[in-house]
Amino acid sequence: MQDFHTLLDVAHRNQIRVILDGVFNHCGRGFFAFSDILENQANSPYVDWFHVKHFPVDAYSPGDATTFAGWWKYKSLPKFNTTNPRVREYLFRVARFWLEQGIDGWRLDVPNEIDDDGFWKEFRDIVKNTYSDAYILGEIWDGDARWVGDSHFDGLMNYPIRTLVIDLLTGKENASAFITQVRDQFERYPAENSYAMFNCLGSHDTERIYTVLNKDLLKTKLASLFLFSYPGAPSVYYGDEVGVEGGRDPDCRHTFPWDESSWNMELRQWTKNLIRIRQSKNALRRGDFKILPVSNNTLFAFSRKDGHDFACLVVNPTNQAVTVTVDLANVLPEGVNQLKNLIKGEIYTIENGEITLELNKECGLLLGQL
Repeated sequence: MQDFHTLLDVAHRNQIRVILDGVFNHCGRGFFAFSDILENQANSPYVDWFHVKHFPVDAYSPGDATTFAGWWKYKSLPKFNTTNPRVREYLFRVARFWLEQGIDGWRLDVPNEIDDDGFWKEFRDIVKNTYSDAYILGEIWDGDARWVGDSHFDGLMNYPIRTLVIDLLTGKENASAFITQVRDQFERYPAENSYAMFNCLGSHDTERIYTVLNKDLLKTKLASLFLFSYPGAPSVYYGDEVGVEGGRDPDCRHTFPWDESSWNMELRQWTKNLIRIRQSKNALRRGDFKILPVSNNTLFAFSRKDGHDFACLVVNPTNQAVTVTVDLANVLPEGVNQLKNLIKGEIYTIENGEITLELNKECGLLLGQL
């Protein structure tokens, strides 16, 4: 535990918050209560902690779980009976304990498997009463709005946005349809939850983004540019910043390649620049989100504004250079007549509320005030 506290202390001193991955739906077959069932069978005091179907309970022979309910029928992962008050008390005590140790929130594994609003309301109340600023993140793949709000979670793993970005950059979706669906996804939730979404291009459960995009550096950089410009919390899965490759689980879970000669340094520097820009721009962290009219619908653009702080992203996902005029008249802060490329520094002049830009293929421009 001392090592864990040291980790927390160092992280917090560096303004890094630590969130634990909580699996409250199931456990390993070595968990003390389930081990007691395996040893004592029907005489175990923990029989009602799980969904036992018949005795003798068997957790080690080949095949699916048939004598008890296992997650996805895995014998190694017995599913808790979360309607049991003793189980709930135990799980909620676990949630409270780690918050009291100093963690900053919980990422909840397969929370939809506990299809019980009362359970999650009680969980949320305990977490927030222990640490009001704790972040509660749910692994909900379809983005169902049911799972956010005062009775559930602050944010969700935003897999729908990941899917949209990949579909755009692999030619399955055009820019106009893409940005419309992005707006719909943003408006699906209350504002406070939209800004708390965990936006990701990959995770331990998906193919690596560099692999999905066929090691296309332009497209990978463009995906990251969108990620850091869009409302919510951008998440970089370890190694994606240096172009680590990998297919589906378990191929996406290899250890980090510490040999720097294998790193894509251009992608790493690009990611560092995006982090720096986002940290320096209130508009990108907290600003509103508005789709902008463009003269060519093979491109899309949106703005972010927080008070007088302004940014806009213009994206050309096509395979050819394009000139486009973007209408900024209804979003520009008063007195702003020039914008700069926040990455490369070029200056662009606004005329009559519009800005005309030339974009290379598979390119995006992130613009802000001088």
